[in-house]
Amino acid sequence: MQRVIVVGGGLAGVRAVEALRSKGYEGALTLVSAERHLPYDRPPLSKAVLAGESDDTTVDADWDSLHCDLLLGERATGLRLAEPGRGGVVASTAGDLPFDGLVIATGAAPVTLPGDGRQHVLRTIDDARDLRSRLSGGARIVIIGAGWIGAEVATTAAAKGCGVTVVEAADAPLANAIGPEVGALTAPWYAEAGVRLRTGVKVAEVRDGGVLLAGGEEIPADVVVTGIGVRPDLSWLEGSGLLLERGVVTDASFRAYQGEEEPGSARPDVVAVGDCAAWWSGRYGRRLLVEHWDTALNAPDIAAAALLGQDAAYDAAPYFWSEQFGRMVQYAGSHAASERLVHRGDPSGRKWAVVWLTGDRLDAILTVDRPRDLVQARRIIAAGTPVDPDAIADPEVPVRQAVRP
Repeated sequence: MQRVIVVGGGLAGVRAVEALRSKGYEGALTLVSAERHLPYDRPPLSKAVLAGESDDTTVDADWDSLHCDLLLGERATGLRLAEPGRGGVVASTAGDLPFDGLVIATGAAPVTLPGDGRQHVLRTIDDARDLRSRLSGGARIVIIGAGWIGAEVATTAAAKGCGVTVVEAADAPLANAIGPEVGALTAPWYAEAGVRLRTGVKVAEVRDGGVLLAGGEEIPADVVVTGIGVRPDLSWLEGSGLLLERGVVTDASFRAYQGEEEPGSARPDVVAVGDCAAWWSGRYGRRLLVEHWDTALNAPDIAAAALLGQDAAYDAAPYFWSEQFGRMVQYAGSHAASERLVHRGDPSGRKWAVVWLTGDRLDAILTVDRPRDLVQARRIIAAGTPVDPDAIADPEVPVRQAVRP
């Protein structure tokens, strides 16, 4: 392999570059990024950057030693593949870029709503700086979506003295992420922070001066923030022949499929990582699309190994965190197929957790200001060690001591 192109300048892209070099790849290496900034971390955008505590989240990478050509402010526009194993060409605003190895790391783009009114999203450093400048005391802020981003923006806006209203189509905050029962436990946090939360409310359109709800009611706003999720940025891959279903469909090594998904049919010269990769999880027996920092950080090591012909597979349990309303919320695992939910502590208090179990298997945990629980549970989830359901329900018992002998 003599020439590798990495398309995407987020965390997954830069980590792929580093992983390729650390594994001994010495050929030409080019990173193409639609943004003009050097690769940076996104989690602080809705936290420290929006709050004004930081203005630079650039990833600490030694570009000189990486010997990587950076094409910043350039966008991939198409992909032409040769026979499997023989590379192809990335069409871009910088011209055609031939390759014999390709890393797809183009991430995801925010979903927006109908309407001619200005909708702020929070995906880039420029988005964060622009929104930050508008969060002044007394400003009327309407946030559409009570997910992770919506809650974090509401936290900062309220702290800056804005009048904040959050509208959510589901019946509880975080319903899509952690289920309505657990999500409802976070609803009191909004009132505590002086934020008006309206659930079960759908937005028809965003207008100049506010939002129009499906029932005809208008909510006036100086600033509207839309935080209803993202979609993988795949438009440049249309017509390429790669299998696209919610993301770039890959095997457990992040090798992309061309045409049908069949055993042994993944391309050895094309991998996808980060928010745009729908990868096969042997742990959960299904395909996962995980749009969180931890996967973008760690998965590129496996993808780089696969691209270099090494035998590797990714089987980590998902992990993410959020800082909202003065609380650290952390989640590990996957509860999609779990049998039951068990509370660990009183959710009306400041520190509590919930766990999802299937029999005596710990599938997932969500913690609120209980970081030790999270760390210990991640190890148990990774190992698949059985737990005592009664012991793990007792907040006075350390999670590690709930393991069955």
